[in-house]
Amino acid sequence: MEKSEHKLELLRRIKELEKKELWHLDVEDDPETYPLMPDQIDYLNEKLISKIKNKIANRAGTKFFDKMIANRQLIIKEVKGVENYTAVEGGKLVTCNHFSPCDNYAVWVTLRDYMGGKMLYKVIREGNYTNPPKPFGLFMRHCNTLPLSSQMSTMKKFSKAIKTLLGRGETILIYPEQSMWWNYRKPKPMQDGAFALAVRNNAPIVPIFITMTDSDVIDGDGFPVQEYTMNILPAIYPDPDLPSNERKDKMKRENYEAWVKVYEEFYGKPLVYGEEE
Repeated sequence: MEKSEHKLELLRRIKELEKKELWHLDVEDDPETYPLMPDQIDYLNEKLISKIKNKIANRAGTKFFDKMIANRQLIIKEVKGVENYTAVEGGKLVTCNHFSPCDNYAVWVTLRDYMGGKMLYKVIREGNYTNPPKPFGLFMRHCNTLPLSSQMSTMKKFSKAIKTLLGRGETILIYPEQSMWWNYRKPKPMQDGAFALAVRNNAPIVPIFITMTDSDVIDGDGFPVQEYTMNILPAIYPDPDLPSNERKDKMKRENYEAWVKVYEEFYGKPLVYGEEE
């Protein structure tokens, strides 16, 4: 099958962004969006209509992604380190590398049997909520998502919701790289956001790094569907003996180093940016 020109262009953009070390930029052309105002979001699904839409969206999402799994369009080959997740009591942040619109569902499938009936909350970018990409609009808005915002008043509401969720023992998925690079296998240097939240809420981080191998299934764009190995790593805790900024930097460094170690062991080569996979 001839390879999709769009996906080939994404690979060219990834190569260019990697060369320029612009790790936080998406390779996709993000749709135009508008600021998310505080009255447009019910982070904790406290309103009845929010509860109803949440149930509908989660059922639809489960049906959609489970069909992908059944058709081998989404393949979870192996899960390693579940004990690292179950050893952490109470609320926690989970970090994961971001390379597909489906990787958050892979995290959910990996963890759901160990979450005591709780849902996985996902931090998403503002535009994915206010102007979500098709066909994921329903899921982006109502499947326990926590959109960021360019509005300070909305971010105050966001921060309050994060504190409440962690306080009641929920798991929150956040992508510390910030950007999504399609099928990119390397760990990217991270932004501060996830670790600032962890320090502010004195919450542990459980890193997950997904490694990939080509399957024998070819997708609709002419590329092999990736088989995921879900690597759940030991939790990282804020160091109470350090000032908050150093605490944040230490957690970010330890998370990145843990990902790099998995990458190098799984693929059998050192992490070098600017080289072809």
